[in-house]
Amino acid sequence: MGWYRNAINVGNDIKNKTSILQFDGAMSNAEVYVNGQKVGIWPNGYNSFYFDVSDFLVPGENTIAVRLENQPESSRWYPGAGLYRNVHLSISNKNKIAHWGTYVTTPTITPEYAKVNVKTSLEIDKNSKSQFALVQTIYNKEGQEVAQIKEVVGPYDINKKNQSINLPQPKLWSTEIPNLYTLKSDLYEDGKLVDSYKTTFGVRSLEIIPDKGFFLNGQKTVFKGVCIHHDLGPLGAAVNEAALRRQVRIMKDMGVNAIRTSHNMPAPELVKICDEMGMMLMVESFDEWKVPKMKNGYNLYFDQWAEKDLVNLIHHYRNNPSIIMWCIGNEVPEQYTAGGSKVARFLQDICHREDPSRPVTQGMDNPDAVLNSSFASTMDVAGFNYRPFKYPEAYKKLQQQIILGTETASTLSSRGVYKFPVTRKSMARYPDHQASSYDVEHCSWSDLPEDNFIQHEDLPYAIGEFVWTGFDYLGEPTPYYTDWPSHSSLFGIVDLAGIPKDRYYLYRSHWNKAENTLHILPHWTWPGRERDTTPIFVYTNYPAAELFINGKSQGIQRKDTTINVYNSGNKESLGNLERQKRYRLMWMNTVYEPGIVKVVAYDDAGNIAAEKSIQTADKATRLELEADRNTLQADGKDISFVTVSLIDKNGNFSPAEDHELQFRVSGQGSFKAVANGNPASLESFQEPKMKTFNGKLVVLIQSTDKPGDITLEVKGKGLKTQKIKLKS
Repeated sequence: MGWYRNAINVGNDIKNKTSILQFDGAMSNAEVYVNGQKVGIWPNGYNSFYFDVSDFLVPGENTIAVRLENQPESSRWYPGAGLYRNVHLSISNKNKIAHWGTYVTTPTITPEYAKVNVKTSLEIDKNSKSQFALVQTIYNKEGQEVAQIKEVVGPYDINKKNQSINLPQPKLWSTEIPNLYTLKSDLYEDGKLVDSYKTTFGVRSLEIIPDKGFFLNGQKTVFKGVCIHHDLGPLGAAVNEAALRRQVRIMKDMGVNAIRTSHNMPAPELVKICDEMGMMLMVESFDEWKVPKMKNGYNLYFDQWAEKDLVNLIHHYRNNPSIIMWCIGNEVPEQYTAGGSKVARFLQDICHREDPSRPVTQGMDNPDAVLNSSFASTMDVAGFNYRPFKYPEAYKKLQQQIILGTETASTLSSRGVYKFPVTRKSMARYPDHQASSYDVEHCSWSDLPEDNFIQHEDLPYAIGEFVWTGFDYLGEPTPYYTDWPSHSSLFGIVDLAGIPKDRYYLYRSHWNKAENTLHILPHWTWPGRERDTTPIFVYTNYPAAELFINGKSQGIQRKDTTINVYNSGNKESLGNLERQKRYRLMWMNTVYEPGIVKVVAYDDAGNIAAEKSIQTADKATRLELEADRNTLQADGKDISFVTVSLIDKNGNFSPAEDHELQFRVSGQGSFKAVANGNPASLESFQEPKMKTFNGKLVVLIQSTDKPGDITLEVKGKGLKTQKIKLKS
């Protein structure tokens, strides 16, 4: 339990104003007080909420106090605590546009024009004798006015005004070109401007067509999605825009076009970033309904708060073009209870009532139960977690005629860790609490990436997937549930520090068609494994490649396109990695000898398309520093993520040794945190020292509020000290 207090000063005319206090997220069970008077409560720690505090503020100094409490056994992962998202105070005139009071849709889109519908909720004194007018002006991303409408507010629309604006030559929002517009809503009273409200929106269409799929702006779009928890690794749950932008940037480079906010309501910053960067969002509300998963979970609040939470979520984000679907639940026990589908319909009906423009789904992990009741058939989109071999049965039984993989894979791996022999395993556990980065290990309920690739390529009614997970996250260290000191997941395609694992390049080779991928694994520094079988995998978008070890060819491997979803699902095929042969190149019998591994990739015509080599490393002698961004904003919040790698005397990356490093920051910046991606390391994120994990770690450098130079110095015993200069 903790308290926050803040003293603020307001003007003498505060009693003639409307004051709204908004919390972007408060973890959790918030009780809000102003000047000692209780304003209200909000149990959900992930949702944004607000209170009208007009009657509580007084001229001069005011004290806002917030009590928060995280109960034990309330979450299955690390939820964070406290005011981990921003808080806002908005002061306006009494006659005004309501908070979250605009709803913008674009029901008609042609090359010549888009019909922009605007519903504006107004808060106007019904007894007022004044004349009101509402002016809606649309601006393009350059800030130029492109459309406007002005209408008088009559007695019948004093609380809600419906208007329609024709926007000429609209530029569409898409994942490739995320064009945005700004709607400026101006409320006039007797010719005087009394309120102004801005809404960001995009012009885009969504459609789901049975047996054909999901269409964005009329173009069939397969979901190449990932699930992402809300924490930011070494930053914990505290929101940071630079960290969120980095996550989205890394995912887009992998080819991701959609994120599922698992299993919680997102930070406003993430939604804004996805609008701007062209990332679709499936926004999730609840991990739990009435039936408990956790003793002190959301089940305690569902009956009283579910509708309030869902309405807040939808009103907050229904104008954001990146949001393409609402997700009302994740693996809820109601799947197999009598009347469970009624709860699903209750929540879906709220979504339809508050936002008819988007479909609704949920993640269901009990296909037998939901297919033999009305539970799955209730949903606009039937979303299934895992068990893709059940897709054909689901398609036969459900009237929707489409299947979405709301959660897939749960493949396990630790960056830079390789286990021998290389065989497919379920829930494998090792003394070091790691998982193999050969990408052949998974959970008892899940599978490998290709087990899902093949479904969504070969089944026309499968519309895409959301992989569990894009990034490792704090908590749920599967399969090391109770194995101290395991404390973070191993599901991530990218580790807790934000460093891609090998699996990243497997997904990139399949999903990012705009870029070429050629990646070799494992590393080739294995003292003690001489003459031992050490398989080599290559992840590439090219159809074939030849492997050389110290100049000797190990043969050409080609992706086997004869393998399909129908001839590869039996136990023997899965054990023999048959589906993997369609998507990755594997030399299973190569023998380790120190030296150079070279891969030559060939295109469809058999021509050499690309080459890549890795080399056995000597003992590390120096450090290599690479920043994701060298110029920061001088706002006291911006962060540069500096990857530090161990390098040998010949310039090769040294993956088989680790050193403790120390960090010192000077100039207009400060050390913020450090992470190495090791899910079993208890080293502090906040101390300016850490041991590398398989040769790498990431240092976070935060700007001050003053411009200038920033220098990071990294040193370690036996290593040449290295510096990198940044600018703020």
